[in-house]
Amino acid sequence: MSLKVLILGVNGFIGNCLTQNILNHTDWEVYGMDMDNKKLVECLDNPRFHFVEGDITINMEWIEYHIQKCDVVLPLVAIANPAMYVTQPLKVFELDFEANLAIVRLCVKYKKRVVFPSTSEVYGMSTDKAFDEETSNLVLGPIHKQRWIYSCAKQMMDRVIYAYGIHGDLDYTLFRPFNWLGPKMDDVYAQKEGSSRAVIQFISNVLYGRPLKLMDGGKQRRCFTYVNEGVDALIKIIENKDGCASRQIFNLGNPKNDLSIAEVAETIVEMMKEYPNFAHLAEKAKIETVDAAKHFGKHYEDVSARVPSIKNAQEHLDWTPKVTFKEALKATLDYHLLENPQEIKESHAE
Repeated sequence: MSLKVLILGVNGFIGNCLTQNILNHTDWEVYGMDMDNKKLVECLDNPRFHFVEGDITINMEWIEYHIQKCDVVLPLVAIANPAMYVTQPLKVFELDFEANLAIVRLCVKYKKRVVFPSTSEVYGMSTDKAFDEETSNLVLGPIHKQRWIYSCAKQMMDRVIYAYGIHGDLDYTLFRPFNWLGPKMDDVYAQKEGSSRAVIQFISNVLYGRPLKLMDGGKQRRCFTYVNEGVDALIKIIENKDGCASRQIFNLGNPKNDLSIAEVAETIVEMMKEYPNFAHLAEKAKIETVDAAKHFGKHYEDVSARVPSIKNAQEHLDWTPKVTFKEALKATLDYHLLENPQEIKESHAE
């Protein structure tokens, strides 16, 4: 069945990759809103892609009309940068919770299916060896550790959506990405440090001769997942064959790609040495340890490990990720360092 899919935040990391894959592999139509379209250049001329420039906090009339028009709604707009959880906690709450709650309520009103991005951060400081969607406790730090406002906002959205499923007959799926990685994630040429997530920030720091900073030694461990594999799961969720994804929560991560942040930094430096135009920068790269409290401020807190159980996705979606961390990183490096030479030249000419 041909579907009409509404993606809010369509120019974001997940949104642009999902759109490209939908247009390449299905006959569905995509209606998308975002404040920019620079990651969507390959999609803009496709007759099944309908883009409008807009802000989800302002253009509610357009959003309400298209929620009525479409079959499935993906509200992908969120602030997902840990540095901002500490420096702009209220903006995180207003966008990630308040703005998205208004959209979910419209889905309830018009009885439309919603596929909502939760986060691996909802598990917080759970001590489980593998986080389980059904049984793991969601453990957050004290109020003054504002780093948890993102997790808390997302968790509250999860709980509201679940409640609407029971009491408002909302058809939903919650998905929790575990450190998705790939092309167009963030801008490696953003010269301001702190504007990107860890992997892209490390690549950027190599390019600009800045040290790769490991918070408290970089012992924290994360499971990295290639974005295209995550999107494969999302397409199965949207398709929802035989209702396989309805009222389900899915961890979407690769437990085999479990690395410390220190290992990530070291791997990035070593792999960048394999790119002739950047080898000299990688050779000079320095990795240093910094105090997280001094770097992010007293309101920051982190977790030591974050490993997903993916048995739910394996059972209901027939989804098991296979791409290794190095393969995902190579695809990311190839995109930024080989496929955009003009961008590289302009960046270094500034």
